[in-house]
Amino acid sequence: MKEEKNQTIANPSDHLANERTFLAWIRTSIAIMGFGFVVVKFSLFVRQIALVLKSNLDILPEKGYSAPIGILLVAVGAFMAMYSYLSYRNTEKQLLNQAYKPSVLPALILTIGIVTVGTLLVIYLIPGL
Repeated sequence: MKEEKNQTIANPSDHLANERTFLAWIRTSIAIMGFGFVVVKFSLFVRQIALVLKSNLDILPEKGYSAPIGILLVAVGAFMAMYSYLSYRNTEKQLLNQAYKPSVLPALILTIGIVTVGTLLVIYLIPGL
């Protein structure tokens, strides 16, 4: 006796939503990497402005924390791009197997990370601290 499997095909809109989510994560990772690049170049910009205005360059820090923060942001953006692809593939498999389980952890980690970096940048940019 031949067994027949009752397989239902996932709705195409589910797959399209998965793809839109993947592309949103990719856009976010590109934005974070771009922001990291800007942070790295921030100290160079400040030094150039000081040169143009003939300010005293001795009071300006050589590099400060701009370079490590910017490099960290670029690395986080690159990691997030790879993670988003892996998450996309995992969700695609779950949709095909009719076993989708949403995950809140990546969004929570990203939110906490962005708030932490934003807070540290505000503290860093406040004069006199």
